[in-house]
Amino acid sequence: MRNPWTAPVRALAASACALACAATLAAGPAAAQPAAGTPLSVEPLPAAAAMPGAAGTARLLYRSTTVGETPATASAAVYFPAGPAPAGGWPVIAWAHGTVGLGDDCAYSVGGPSAVERDRSYLGTWLEQGYAVVAADYAGLGVPGDHPYLNGRVAAHNVVDAVRAAHTRYPELSNRWAVVGQSQGGGAAVFTARYATEFGGPELDYRGAVATGLPAYLEEVFLALGPNVPPVPIGTHLTAYVLYVLDGLRQTHPELDIAGLLTDEGRNLLARAGTSCIEPFSDELRGVAIGDLFARPLASLPDAFGVLARQFGLPDSGYDRPLFIGQGLYDTDVVTPQALRWAAVTAAKGEPIRLHTYFEDHSGTVNASLPDSTPFVRELFGG
Repeated sequence: MRNPWTAPVRALAASACALACAATLAAGPAAAQPAAGTPLSVEPLPAAAAMPGAAGTARLLYRSTTVGETPATASAAVYFPAGPAPAGGWPVIAWAHGTVGLGDDCAYSVGGPSAVERDRSYLGTWLEQGYAVVAADYAGLGVPGDHPYLNGRVAAHNVVDAVRAAHTRYPELSNRWAVVGQSQGGGAAVFTARYATEFGGPELDYRGAVATGLPAYLEEVFLALGPNVPPVPIGTHLTAYVLYVLDGLRQTHPELDIAGLLTDEGRNLLARAGTSCIEPFSDELRGVAIGDLFARPLASLPDAFGVLARQFGLPDSGYDRPLFIGQGLYDTDVVTPQALRWAAVTAAKGEPIRLHTYFEDHSGTVNASLPDSTPFVRELFGG
């Protein structure tokens, strides 16, 4: 096994050579860009992002895309299981993490998980079973640029490109992979499941997906927001999510003047959201009512429903591999009836959905789902 802690001299030299050759040979006005999924460099993973049970770790920078299919550099944490790699390499779990915030220091490969004990237990289980874990940060987290929160296609590109880059950089990783995600990452896992084969191409062997805490039909929920809606403070995490969503819309649709929908307080908090991590930002939002942030209803945007649906409306058809949905019945971070409705609608269309419910809240469902999701994933890999 190649030691993931070794200095990335070869990778850096190859990248430098490729860029230099591209600059020399480019006949057009701009030099060629490295293809999406190209590994750029490797560096040690900070201690905060370490994972107990991992035999080796690395922080991988790679080429991906962001809003409008614009080329961008992205980053990911890579975790290696113990022991020698099996024949064909370790199968890969692509971890699509939940909300950590929008600031660069919030990135999973920089600051680690926001739910430390939960995620270390969860990812540790996959490592113990012999999977390597590739945790994409998503575009704009931990690297220059903005993070378009809940932009599903961008997240799907980032996850697929992270797997491709890790497979290219580490030959001990198999090209067989599945995606597993929670909350924001649950939505990212569903989008990835829809587009994995298309985005990954024949080089990668995508097997299926697990999504928990699913943010479904948010386009309907957000369409109702506006002055005095809701009129009272609700959970601080939910208020933070709303501001993160508004920031994501601002990035994806600068022509819509999202800030113009807001009060002075709303604009100030929107500016804060763009550099904040979820836990400290949630603490700042105690006593803040979402309805006080709006001067005009979100529905007043041109084609408001279409804008929201294209940003994070979960696809309900087109899945070519099995998709496991785990939903906590006490989950109030997402709208649980909407998640169950989405699963039912998608299954009714003949899509390969397997729904499991748990008497757990948003966070508790993650590890509670393991007795069902681990054999599901084992089956995906033919185990």
